Formats: sequence, C-alpha cells, structure tokens
Amino acid sequence: MDFDTWNPVYEAIIADFGFERVADEHARDVLGEYVGPFDYDRLAFVDGATVAIAGAGPSLEDDLDSVRSADAVVAASSAADVLLDAGVAVDLLVTDLDGNPGTARALTERGVPVVAHAHGDNVPAVREHVPTFDREHVLATTQAEPRGPVENFGGFTDGDRAAFLVDHFGAAELVFPGWDVDDSSVGPVKRRKLAWAERLLYWLERRRGDRFAVLDGRRDAIDASALPE
Repeated sequence: MDFDTWNPVYEAIIADFGFERVADEHARDVLGEYVGPFDYDRLAFVDGATVAIAGAGPSLEDDLDSVRSADAVVAASSAADVLLDAGVAVDLLVTDLDGNPGTARALTERGVPVVAHAHGDNVPAVREHVPTFDREHVLATTQAEPRGPVENFGGFTDGDRAAFLVDHFGAAELVFPGWDVDDSSVGPVKRRKLAWAERLLYWLERRRGDRFAVLDGRRDAIDASALPE
C-alpha cells in the first residue's frame, strides 16, 4: 500500500469522524522523535506465512485453536493480554497505546517488535509511553503521510492496520480470530470504527483477490462507496 492509494480513503475517514489531518501529522512527528528507522527486516517473518491477526473481541478465547495453528501471531492491542494469559506467544503487537502500554513495554523488553501508532488524539500517550519502550524493538506508523522513521501501510483501527501491514510484507493467508464486528458492548464511536475496519478488510481482500472468512455473510451490507475499485 502506497500513500497515494491510501490517501483518498484516509480523507473519507477523517471527514466521517471530523478528525484533522494536521493533528495526525503532529502526532506522527512527535512519535518520530522517540523511534529509530523503521526496520523492515523485523517483519520478514510474515512473508509466505499464515498469519493470525487476533482481535480483542469477546470471541477470542473461543478462537485460540485457530491462533495456535497459524504460522505467526499478530495481536491488536489488548488481544495480546488474552493470548499471553492463555500461553500463546505473540510475534508482533500493533497498538495505538490506548489499551495495554504495559504489555507493549514488556514485549519490547523481551525482544518482540511492537508497532506503535500515532494519531491526532494520542499524543499524550505517545509522549508518556513510547520513551519507556526498548527502542530497538519499536516500529512506528501513522495514518497520515509517512515521514522519517514513521511509516504508513494503510489501515485505521489496530486490527485492520495489522492486516494491511502483514499484507504489505507478504503474508500468504490472513485469519481473524477474535473479530466481533457486531459487538454490542461497545459505544457508538467504537461501532463506527468497527464499521470502517470491516470496510477496509473488504477493500484489502479485493486487492488480494482473497475471501476473508470474517466477512462471510456480510459483504452485501458493506458500504464500499468510499473505497477505490
């Protein structure tokens, strides 16, 4: 995913939520102060692999077998805690620092890469937490235009951003344990974010010529009007 392809979708997202591009760009630049160059080699393990992208939904505990059967495990935010508590190793954590910064810190200290994401309203979390991570194991992303050590591979929420990330680095198959896009326990803003996550997965599967099982029975209801052909 290059930024020119991503940018029209990004513009639709920030327009929908009333976010400001300048705020995302500021957050990107703040994050860039605390990280080294993006080490692409750290993600070589997904090339050709079946990758479980674990979401933090209530169903994750029931989906652990599908996680264990994958070649690599990428956790979205607090999904990492569920997996680690169940004795499942996490190969990569993708987080915007709003759920489990302590887990992110501990993983970097153990040599597990953590993709830390900056957006317009998490600058305080970036300033508080990222400097406490082991810098050698931090990779930085933005949803705005990439700059310096901060990259953009597409995606909006932690989960779909993880999917775009592993796609970029050559994952052969993507599976989605713990994805509950109809989770009734979340608030209205989170539901809108989940709707965008679903749209973005639909776009990604079309780009890959793939069919993600998590979207089965749902595709006809997905609003794809903001997505490129």
